[in-house]
Amino acid sequence: MTTVDLGARIPNNVNLAGDPRLQRALEQWQPRFVDWWKEMGPEGFLRHQVFLRTAIDVGAEGWANFDYVQMPDYRWGIFLSDAEPDRRIGFGDHVGQPVWQEVPGEHRAALRRLIVTQADTEPASVEQQRRLGAICPSLYDLRNLFQVNVEEGRHLWAMVYLLHSHFGKDGRDEADELLARRAGSADKPRILGAFNAPVEDWVDFFMFTMFTDRDGKYQLLSLAESAFDPLSRSCRFMLTEEAHHLFVGETGVDRIVRRSAELTRLDPNGDAAAQGGIPLPLIQKYINLWCSLCLDLFGGEVSSNAATYFAAGLKGRAHERRYADHAATGVRTLSLVEDGKLVEREIAERLALNEDVRSDYLEDCQRAVDRWNKTLEKAGLDLRLTLPSRRFHRQIGAYADACFTPDGALISRAEFERRQGEWLPSDADRGFVRSLQTRAVMTPGQMANWIAAPAKGIDGKPVDFEYVRTDAG
Repeated sequence: MTTVDLGARIPNNVNLAGDPRLQRALEQWQPRFVDWWKEMGPEGFLRHQVFLRTAIDVGAEGWANFDYVQMPDYRWGIFLSDAEPDRRIGFGDHVGQPVWQEVPGEHRAALRRLIVTQADTEPASVEQQRRLGAICPSLYDLRNLFQVNVEEGRHLWAMVYLLHSHFGKDGRDEADELLARRAGSADKPRILGAFNAPVEDWVDFFMFTMFTDRDGKYQLLSLAESAFDPLSRSCRFMLTEEAHHLFVGETGVDRIVRRSAELTRLDPNGDAAAQGGIPLPLIQKYINLWCSLCLDLFGGEVSSNAATYFAAGLKGRAHERRYADHAATGVRTLSLVEDGKLVEREIAERLALNEDVRSDYLEDCQRAVDRWNKTLEKAGLDLRLTLPSRRFHRQIGAYADACFTPDGALISRAEFERRQGEWLPSDADRGFVRSLQTRAVMTPGQMANWIAAPAKGIDGKPVDFEYVRTDAG
C-alpha cells in the first residue's frame, strides 16, 4: 500500500517530495487555485466552519476524516489508488500488454485532451453552484453542497497533477487555463455544454448531482480502464468520493418528491404549489432537462473519437470486464435520423461505444427513478416519474438536428417550440421555484417547507447537528 504524506503542504501518496521540480511547480500553482476558490467558490461562506470529510488514505477503511474546516484551508491532496501488480491493458488493439506508466508519444495529444476535458468539469461545477448557499434548505444540505464542492476541487488537483507530471510545459499551460475558464462565460466558457448551464436553485442542484455527477461516475469508470496507469489510478480513487455526490442528488430528489407528495395530499385540490411545495409535474420537467443535458456528455451515437480512444487503450467502457469481446469487433443496430425519419442502421461496434456507456448510465438513472416512484406509491399517489427518451432535447449526436417528445416520438421543430413548456422548465416555473427559495434555513434541524428531512445525519451525527457553524469568523 502506498504511503500518504499528510504533513506535506500538498497531501499526497505520489512521493511528491521525491521530485522537487514537480513539487515546486505544484506549490506555485496552489496559491492560484486558492485565489480561484476565493473568487469563484461558495459565495459568502469562506470564513464559516464546515463539518467536512477530508481524504487521508486510499484504503477501503478509515480513508477519510471528519472535522470542522474553513473551506479555503481544506487539505486538497493528490491521491492515487494503489497500483495493481502486473496490470495489463484490458481492451482495444493491445489487450494483454503491460499498462503504461508514462505517456506514449503517439498518444500524447489525445490523452491530454481526455484529461483536460475531465479536469474542466471539476471547477465548472463549483462555479455553477457558488451562489446556492444563500438559499439553502437546511444546514445539512448546505454542508453537503460544500462537501461536493471541495471534493470537486480535489478532483481538479488529481487531474492537474497528471498534467504537471506527464505533459511538461503543455500540461502546466493547460492547468493554468483550467483556472481561467468560467462556467457560463460568453467569452471563455467551460468545455462541455452541461457545465455552462445555470444552476439557479436547489432543484437544479439535486438534479445536477443526480444526473451530471452520475455522468461523471461513468466517465471516471471508463477512464479507470485506461492503459495509462496513473490516469486509471487517479480515477479509481475519485470514484470513492463521487459516490457521496450521487447520494446527495438521489436522496435530495427523493426528499423533494416525498414532501411534494405530502403537500399534494394535504391540499384539498391536490395542489402542492398551493401549500408551498413543488408540484410533481414540475419535478418531471427538471428531470427531462437535466437528464437530456447529461446524455449529450457521452458524445455522439456514432463516434470515431470513441473508436480511436478504445483501439489505442486510452478510454474503455465502464466495467470492461463484463464484456466477452474486449476488442469490440461486432456490430450494433442504432436508430438514426435520415431524411426526416428514424431508420435502423447497423454500425461497427467500436463506432457505437458511446451507446454502451450511455445505456449503462440510463439503467443506473432508472434505478433511482424507481426509488422515487416507490416513494410516490407509499404516499398513495398514482403519478409516476419517468426518464425522457435518449432522443429528447439533444444538442449533440444523431438526434441533435431533429425534435422529439419525451417519449421519443419524432415531431416538427414548430411543434416542439410550441409544446416545450409542457416538458421543460419555463421562466415562470423557475420563477415559482425561486419564490420558494428566497432565504437560507440556518437553524440546525429545520428544513425548508418544500423538502423533507433526511433519514439520518452525517458520520453518525443527528440531523439537527450544526453541520455549518453560523458564527463565521
